[in-house]
Amino acid sequence: MNLRAKILRLEDLAGWRTAMRAAGKRVVATNGCFDLLHAGHVTYLEAARNLGDALLVGLNGDASVRALKGTGRPLNPAHDRATVLAALEAVDAVCVFPEVDAMSFLRTAKPDIYAKGGDYTIDTINQEERCLVESWGGRVAVVGGVPGRSTTSLVERINRS
Repeated sequence: MNLRAKILRLEDLAGWRTAMRAAGKRVVATNGCFDLLHAGHVTYLEAARNLGDALLVGLNGDASVRALKGTGRPLNPAHDRATVLAALEAVDAVCVFPEVDAMSFLRTAKPDIYAKGGDYTIDTINQEERCLVESWGGRVAVVGGVPGRSTTSLVERINRS
């Protein structure tokens, strides 16, 4: 598949989800900034994909990354981040969303499983997001990555060089 075809516009997300449901596929969704892809990210994404039949990545837009991570971020614009994610074998689709939280994205995507990284616990994830996913019978899974790997620590290391 062409990687560009894996990048969904927000307005096409509901149709993609309907097609996945019609095909009997269990959709796993995750979300984040994915600003500078590293081993922790790809390990996490592969583990999340293995929970179901299709992995959908909700990608924070540039303004929401700035709100979450501060000035100077994102390092890469949303389209570039989406392109890199879409090139990964584990990722079936990527959709950029503008909000800081994933509520609207999740409401449209209606994943069967909502995966969050190992830096979270079931109690520290956004509880509104958790309740929303559970409201339609979905479940939340915390998936490990590679300890000690983060974009923030990588940027700090680069800046010290």
